[in-house]
Amino acid sequence: MPHPEPEHKQLSPINPIEVDDDDGDELILSLSPVQLQRLPHITDYLSQLPTHNNPLEHNPFYHPSDGFYITPSDVILRQIVYDLSAAGASSGPASAYHRAGPRRHILFEPSSIKAAIVTCGGLCPGMNTVVRELVLALWDLYGVRQIFGIKAGYRGFYSMNPIQLDPKLVHNWHKNGGTVLETSRGGFDLHKIVDAIQNRGYNQVYIIGGDGTMRGAVEIFHEICRRKLKIGVTGIPKTVDNDVGIIDKSFGFQTAVEMAQQAISAAHVEAESAVNGIGLVKLMGRSTGHIALHATLSSRDVDCCLIPETEFYLEGKGGLFEFMEQRLRENGHAVLVVAEGAGQDIIPRNEAQKQERDESGNPVFLDVGQWLKSELKNWWSRDHPNELVTVKYIDPTYMIRAVPANATDNLYCTLLAHSAIHGVMAGYTGFVPGPINGNYAYIPVEEVAKAKNEVNTRDHKWAWVRSVTNQPDFNKT
Repeated sequence: MPHPEPEHKQLSPINPIEVDDDDGDELILSLSPVQLQRLPHITDYLSQLPTHNNPLEHNPFYHPSDGFYITPSDVILRQIVYDLSAAGASSGPASAYHRAGPRRHILFEPSSIKAAIVTCGGLCPGMNTVVRELVLALWDLYGVRQIFGIKAGYRGFYSMNPIQLDPKLVHNWHKNGGTVLETSRGGFDLHKIVDAIQNRGYNQVYIIGGDGTMRGAVEIFHEICRRKLKIGVTGIPKTVDNDVGIIDKSFGFQTAVEMAQQAISAAHVEAESAVNGIGLVKLMGRSTGHIALHATLSSRDVDCCLIPETEFYLEGKGGLFEFMEQRLRENGHAVLVVAEGAGQDIIPRNEAQKQERDESGNPVFLDVGQWLKSELKNWWSRDHPNELVTVKYIDPTYMIRAVPANATDNLYCTLLAHSAIHGVMAGYTGFVPGPINGNYAYIPVEEVAKAKNEVNTRDHKWAWVRSVTNQPDFNKT
């Protein structure tokens, strides 16, 4: 049986496409050559491994036909929007990734597979769904019977006994928030982890976690390659903040936005029901403001949205206080949404607080919500001593991240799990499955671990936020 061919090469230019411009004139679009990103494969360092026919060929749930199996020439373009003018012409090759899905030949014989699944980092809606769908797809699609859950994150590989998973055990897991496997931050000891993987005989490892977890997955992948072990490693990116780069979105994000709107609605009711009422909502988003941005656009009750990608200041002309006073005078109330990472550079802190780190090594943020609540009340009592003001502060962080995934995220989690399994079964390793422009692809985990998905404050979406809230840009002139 043939091995998948090496997948880091330059493909031919895409054939010219004829289009009409606004004046009805015909234009010819010819894309640059496509640079296919290399996808690691176990045969890169173990070249004499046999392959097997995919058991999906005889699976009663499937009826494989032409086009069912993905080939090495099926790719997903990273960029799909092009400027046809000469000034916008691309000079370099277009980046592309391998399309996710089942391959005709697989590298693992199902009866020999021993799979490990681990959840790491903070909670996120959909974690249980991903685990459940991994178990069911391994069991029902490929006939795998040795599937193990690693408890308590990375440290569970070497400090706890795994639990054996089967469809009956995980049947209702998707209805619960959190992770039944339990999770933790930190505990990453590379050699202890890989030793445990090797000693327990795992040959497929599914790692569910955020950007820090993906950086750990990169190290595990490299150490397994160094030891020349027939072990496939894949990362399934989890971050409620939606800050993982390259892919369209992270699972749990849609649920988070939906729950955030409930908090904003409550803040709006509180603000409307008080004299000079201010509803203040702090949402998740350490380095990116996607939840705050999308919740603001969805609710339409927000008067001001503050995110980490934009600076703001409190006092003086054009500052936050001036804008809030304007809104209170106009409407009698205001709703302010702030992402947890916003304003961290202007919150006073002592030297010990500046050096503090969490278990994952990230700087510990101060509570911007509590700080803003205090500053807003102090400002109003100072400048308007004879007028009432009410500031109601809502922090729904743990309520949002602990709920079960909604319907959209549940479906997304299923597609991620199936994509991950198809890739590992085919022998790919060190990759992440995820949608790019709506199509599922395999992306090297090293790229995902380095990439960030920050809010672009120069694009139409942020302009839309400002048009909805009518807030200033808070840039000092």
